[in-house]
Amino acid sequence: MGLEVQRAGEHRFVGRNERGAEVVLGRKGQDGAFSPAELLQIAVAGCSAVTAEELITRRVGEDSEFRVHVTADRREGAWELDGVHGRFEVDLSTLPAAEREALATAVERAIDRLCTVTRTLRKGIPVTEEFPTA
Repeated sequence: MGLEVQRAGEHRFVGRNERGAEVVLGRKGQDGAFSPAELLQIAVAGCSAVTAEELITRRVGEDSEFRVHVTADRREGAWELDGVHGRFEVDLSTLPAAEREALATAVERAIDRLCTVTRTLRKGIPVTEEFPTA
């Protein structure tokens, strides 16, 4: 099966993977749904969080909580994003300043090296679609 998106009603779609996870998609502003552009931003934040998790919990503590807030730049009326920006929110008050700096550097390097979503967006890749003609 891989990944799929199926129409579930007017302006409402469900994305699924083969492990049973689902996400509801719709147009921007649709109640109870992510827009595709929001999902792209969530993918950036999610990839950053997954990549940084072990680095953060190893230094701050296994029970540490953190968030990655994500925003995007978009020109008025544009049909593309001009930039996506993630910002970590994590309590580093238990770490000395030098360790905070070292952790920030380690997280940045890990994301640059290992985050598939960020690396793909920075690289830019071809995207194709097929539509039946018969």
